[in-house]
Amino acid sequence: MIVLALVLWILGILLTAAALAAVLVAVRRDRPLLALPALVLVLLGLVLVAGGVAVPAPTRVLPLIEALLLSGIGIVGGGPLTVAVLARVTRDDEPQGEHGGILVHAEGITGDAAREVLRGGGVIGYLERIAVVGAVAVGRPEALAIVVAIKGLGRFSELETSAARERFIIGTLVSLIWACACGGLVWAQLR
Repeated sequence: MIVLALVLWILGILLTAAALAAVLVAVRRDRPLLALPALVLVLLGLVLVAGGVAVPAPTRVLPLIEALLLSGIGIVGGGPLTVAVLARVTRDDEPQGEHGGILVHAEGITGDAAREVLRGGGVIGYLERIAVVGAVAVGRPEALAIVVAIKGLGRFSELETSAARERFIIGTLVSLIWACACGGLVWAQLR
C-alpha cells in the first residue's frame, strides 16, 4: 500500500511539474492556450478534493513539493488564463495600447487623443495572485477582501469608461477565481 501511495504521489508531482512547465512556456511565448494542461490539472484536482479522494503521503516532503508546484501554477497560470478570457470578450473597437492597457478617449476630447488605461495589469495580477494563493493556502480567505479593496482603489481613477470597467471586472474575477482554486488545492495538500 505504501508503494502504491508513493507511486501516485510521484505521478501527481510529475504531472503538476509538467503543467507548471506548460504555463511557463505559455507565458514566455505569449501563447495562452499552451497553459490548458494546467487548467485541466486544477479542475481534476478540485474534482478529486470535492469527491473526498485522498492518498496518504508516505513522507511529509511530497505534499510540500506538490503545494509549491501548485502555488507556482496558481501565481503564474492566472496570467495566460486571464489573457485568453479577455481576448475572447474584447471587442475589435477596443484597441490595445503599447503597454498592454486599452486606449480610451476622455470625455469632451475629439480626434485621436487617447490615453492608455489599465497598464501593468500583468504585474498587478502576479502580485494579486501571490497574495490570494498565500491567503487561501494558510486558511485566511478573509484576506481576499483586502486584496480586492487595494486593487479597486488603485484602479478607480482609470475606470471611467464602460470598456475599462468591463475589462477590469472580468480580468480580476478570472484571476481571483484561478488563484482561489489553486490556493484551495494547496491548502488541501498542507492540511
